[in-house]
Amino acid sequence: MNILVTGGAGFIGSALVRYLINYTEYNVINIDKLTYAGHLESLESISSSGNYHFEKVDICDATEIRRILSGYRPDAVMHLAAESHVDRSIDGSAEFIRTNINGTHTLLEECRTYVQQAGNFHQSSFRFLHVSTDEVYGSLGSEGFFTEETPYDPRSPYSASKASSDHLARAWFHTYGFPVIITNCSNNYGPYQFPEKLIPVVIIKALQGKSIPVYGTGENVRDWLFVDDHVKALFTVIKKGTLGETYNIGGHNEKRNIDVVRTICDTLNEVFPKENGGDYKDQITFVADRPGHDFRYAIDASKIERELGWKPKETFETGIRKTVQWYIENIDWCEAVTKNNYNLERLGIG
Repeated sequence: MNILVTGGAGFIGSALVRYLINYTEYNVINIDKLTYAGHLESLESISSSGNYHFEKVDICDATEIRRILSGYRPDAVMHLAAESHVDRSIDGSAEFIRTNINGTHTLLEECRTYVQQAGNFHQSSFRFLHVSTDEVYGSLGSEGFFTEETPYDPRSPYSASKASSDHLARAWFHTYGFPVIITNCSNNYGPYQFPEKLIPVVIIKALQGKSIPVYGTGENVRDWLFVDDHVKALFTVIKKGTLGETYNIGGHNEKRNIDVVRTICDTLNEVFPKENGGDYKDQITFVADRPGHDFRYAIDASKIERELGWKPKETFETGIRKTVQWYIENIDWCEAVTKNNYNLERLGIG
């Protein structure tokens, strides 16, 4: 079986590629544009595998997508390529529109043509997994959960672009009978996450002895999903999911941002104490909130557990310990991927 992964050099994409190469016999074709957040360093451990193939390609390039589809003849596409950072979408929305909407449209059209021309085998077995976010649902109050039936209500340029791509994928299923499945996940964390998101920023700022920024009062709530749990869910969906269906993937780990930060600091105090015996929590600094900051996200992931048998294995406490330890041991990776393109400055002020 040949699986085409888009965005396979990004955070979640590289975790998926490593999983497929290490735990299956599939051939994996990774296409990635290698933007600031895509790094082949994240794939060094599997790069020499005979089952792994890399193509530096922009998903908006229809000609290149057509060449790859005809050359590798994938049995499935797992579409993860996307601009994904809310703060960056506030500063510049155009690339989010281009990649997340236009790029998804290009993939859907090229894959639809490929399947039509590929013969009966591919027409009956091909699958296109569109990987999305819980942010398309908008913001929750202090109670309730997002389900697969929750109306869309995106609040940022990023979430609006992902909502648009979800609608495209769903429309291609209903209009053309194209074999789409959609997943919407909660906040991912874990090794190899580019240091612009909350958890790696906190870890690195703490280790550098710098102020640890917390937006607003830190009361905003997110559901946290360890990335290895997420990729196992994606593999489950591509193997067993029902065409045309949506599956929410969550970690069952709701946390206030301030509690996430304090847990990281407490973990660092234990596994990497300061030489002077100080407390990393003393570095916490509250900064101006993100414009339009959604208050709370929480996923009801009962459908994927009930229908496909998946549920997360990591608690936040076990996952964050693994994550903190990985960043301590891989500071060189952080320096390599941020060199000359990002210095952990504040983005998305508006």
